[in-house]
Amino acid sequence: MAISGTDPASVRVDSWTWAIRLFKTRSAAAAACRSGHVRVNGTTAKPAQAVKTGDEVRIRAAGVERIVEVVRPITKRVGAVVAVECYTDNTPPPPPREVLASIPQRDRGAGRPTKRERREMDRLRGL
Repeated sequence: MAISGTDPASVRVDSWTWAIRLFKTRSAAAAACRSGHVRVNGTTAKPAQAVKTGDEVRIRAAGVERIVEVVRPITKRVGAVVAVECYTDNTPPPPPREVLASIPQRDRGAGRPTKRERREMDRLRGL
């Protein structure tokens, strides 16, 4: 399926991430850029930074990091089927549930760890 009009050589990173449906709104994409949750080729991106074919975009949203590569820069929001053709998803698969369950979690509402608890956690991590 072709997109009407010609594809530009580069587009704004906030516009592109919104157009390929990684964010629900363009303002949410711009806010993520301003907060430092979007990186282009390893550097923190401002909303107006241009992305072009071949660039790597890393997005941290909802506690998950997505790694996508720009295949085709687009400015207009398109359907999900067409949007998938505009990027390559290089995000590693999430760890299995068994691994996540084995990671100790602090009780909710327990407050900040004390100095003794921090030292114990560092010892467990091997630091």
